[in-house]
Amino acid sequence: MFDMIIGILLASWRLLVEAAPFVLFGFFAAGLLKAFVPEDFVARHLGHSSVGSVIKASLFGVPLPLCSCGVIPAAVGLRKHGASNGASAAFLISTPETGVDSIAITYALLDPIMTVLRPLAAFFTATVTGLCINLLPADQATEEAIDEEEADSCCKSNCCEEHHHHPENLRQKLGAGLKFAFGDLLGDIGKWLLIGILISGIISFFVPETFFLRYLSGEYTSLLAMLLIGIPIYICASASTPIAAALVLKGLSPGAALVFLLAGPATNAATLTVIGRFWGKKVTVIYLAAIAGCSLFAGWLLNRIYAWTGASISDWVSKGEEHTDSPLAIFWTLLLLVLIVRSLWKNPGHH
Repeated sequence: MFDMIIGILLASWRLLVEAAPFVLFGFFAAGLLKAFVPEDFVARHLGHSSVGSVIKASLFGVPLPLCSCGVIPAAVGLRKHGASNGASAAFLISTPETGVDSIAITYALLDPIMTVLRPLAAFFTATVTGLCINLLPADQATEEAIDEEEADSCCKSNCCEEHHHHPENLRQKLGAGLKFAFGDLLGDIGKWLLIGILISGIISFFVPETFFLRYLSGEYTSLLAMLLIGIPIYICASASTPIAAALVLKGLSPGAALVFLLAGPATNAATLTVIGRFWGKKVTVIYLAAIAGCSLFAGWLLNRIYAWTGASISDWVSKGEEHTDSPLAIFWTLLLLVLIVRSLWKNPGHH
């Protein structure tokens, strides 16, 4: 029993050491976004049921580091402020599927091809879903539900901040952005990131090297399996990345890993419940079907890209694990752990 615990912790530690500097960089970039992108910038561009508004919503959502819980009130707030169904739904998809923090972690734990294709796939999935939703007529019942909701509901989640305070000078803006990134945002995501790292350690310790070759060797079987696993679970983009890396090392195809990375953060019971209330049942069905279809297509295409280039994601992941024992890497890891503990201690109510 003791050897098993030590083995899991060591496997988790190796992944954390590998990811830590990139995680810190990702949160720093998130702080810069918070500091210099106006809070009403997104809402001002998403008001019409047009192709352009959906594309803008998808693009805006890609770099934003909101977690799965934080994007729900943000998207509802956009919808209440006049954003179209398709645009707000596109934002609801692209934002949790990727972000500057998860992009950095993807480079650390997976490889450059996945780092590029993951945000592109998130943008594609969000855009296709938003355009499909905009084809539906407006649902009067959901419009009334939006009108009845409290005007300040988008700030009830700890993932959102009050909008009344606007730092004026550069130093104040930067300070507020970094405080948000390494305080509120790290408090929201940090716990889930550590849980994801721990799950990846469990997978690394228990799952045989040939597991996926023996039981999920068929390409379409593995794509569908990861879709079915990803849809119901509640996991953020950052936390899903180390799990995907551990699965890849056990023989999972990169395309199936991408399906998990796309479906997991964008779909869960909480998200679907909110969509049903504020967007309607028809939108919910299209939302789920479009994410499933686009994720499977993106996974299939990614497998073709790896086959065409001859690249091996498992070799890249294995090489990355060989360079994680330097004193500097351990320093970044300890710093990240201290910051996560500090953010959780200061914000015990965060999800």
